[in-house]
Amino acid sequence: MSLRLFAALPIERDTARELKRLHKGVPGARWRPLENFHITLRFFGDVDERQLEDLDAELSAFMLPQFAYELGTANWFGKSDPHTLWMSVDASEPLMELNSACERAARRAGLKAETRHFKPHVTMAYLHNTPVDRLRSFVDRTLDYRSGPLMAQYFSLYKSHPRKGEANIYEPIADYPLG
Repeated sequence: MSLRLFAALPIERDTARELKRLHKGVPGARWRPLENFHITLRFFGDVDERQLEDLDAELSAFMLPQFAYELGTANWFGKSDPHTLWMSVDASEPLMELNSACERAARRAGLKAETRHFKPHVTMAYLHNTPVDRLRSFVDRTLDYRSGPLMAQYFSLYKSHPRKGEANIYEPIADYPLG
């Protein structure tokens, strides 16, 4: 049996509610529920039980400090054919180190290397036939948005439960303290 896993920083409830208030004005957006807001550190994909045990051991061994981070302006993936709307996350050195540590843990657990560049963000919506001019308007609306400093005190290993036609359910299966 395989599990679909990823490591992420959870977004605290008050900040998630702030982000949820921005959910308007984008046709074709399938807005993410606030309980799905997180900053993916490393997507592991389908992992078997043995790999899960190895991955958990590797993630548990981290000796990284707590750190502050901030959410900012919106943007989207898919330049002229938009598919994902997201809020930016400052790419601080501690956040980048945590991503690198998750990558090393994945490799030690026997998982394939990540080929995509790490771009810290919070996914707000998946898009379908969304006009670029409406996305630009949304981004303009968020130019002054800043979450204020948030503290990363731990990160979590999540199991993703896919649901056809609905948002996946993300279940935290382990927490790893920082600091």
